[in-house]
Amino acid sequence: MYCIDDKQFPCSTSLTMKYIGGKWKAVILIHLIEKKRYSELKKECRVITERTLSLQLKELEEDGLVKRTVHTSKPPLKVDYELTDFGRTLIPLLKAIDQWGKEIAKTDKRIKVMK
Repeated sequence: MYCIDDKQFPCSTSLTMKYIGGKWKAVILIHLIEKKRYSELKKECRVITERTLSLQLKELEEDGLVKRTVHTSKPPLKVDYELTDFGRTLIPLLKAIDQWGKEIAKTDKRIKVMK
């Protein structure tokens, strides 16, 4: 049993999913293997609404996986996102999930690859 701020997790898998679970967190994290500006991230995650992307980034930042840097040197304001050292520990897992998805896309006849 694991506990964070009085929330209990019955196993290490449920603890992991607290950080990367949901429809978009793993997608966002894999795109942040390389540092990105918010606008770049939005283009790469085009099916995510702007509100959802912002909320998920905020949660990932609160969990210590993502670092947000605001550049105020000159207008317009620029915001970068990147994985923290803690977030970078997820890279092997994220790459494995990505690879698994590519393999499934090759073998599952119901899946159509779209660009």
